[in-house]
Amino acid sequence: MTWIVAYIAAATAFGVLDALWLGWAGPNFYRPQLGELLATNFRMGPALVFYAAYIAGMVWFAVRPGLTGGVGTAALNGALLGALCYATYDLTNQATLRQWSTTITVVDIIWGAFATALAASVATLAAQRVSG
Repeated sequence: MTWIVAYIAAATAFGVLDALWLGWAGPNFYRPQLGELLATNFRMGPALVFYAAYIAGMVWFAVRPGLTGGVGTAALNGALLGALCYATYDLTNQATLRQWSTTITVVDIIWGAFATALAASVATLAAQRVSG
């Protein structure tokens, strides 16, 4: 039950944070800088696969250690995981695409670290409550 609660709490927290971020950043930050590189329509399938896998990784690499090491451990591991994953995406794009902004790379890495740390912390607190 602990892992189910952790997964649901992480998915909820990260989902809300990312929805708020993308709702603002899509039209105000990404579209002006990336323009034609962005798809006209959002594709839900790949997004759901990403979120399912990313949340599982968050639970394994941040929440699980946080259950024994505390919320600070979950936050630190979440921040590291988020920064690493978002850096992989952004730096690969910056290395391979004709047009990719360094500003987007830096902001995305910071966002990934922050959102993952916060979601991992929330999930750890929820899982701790269930596990006693």
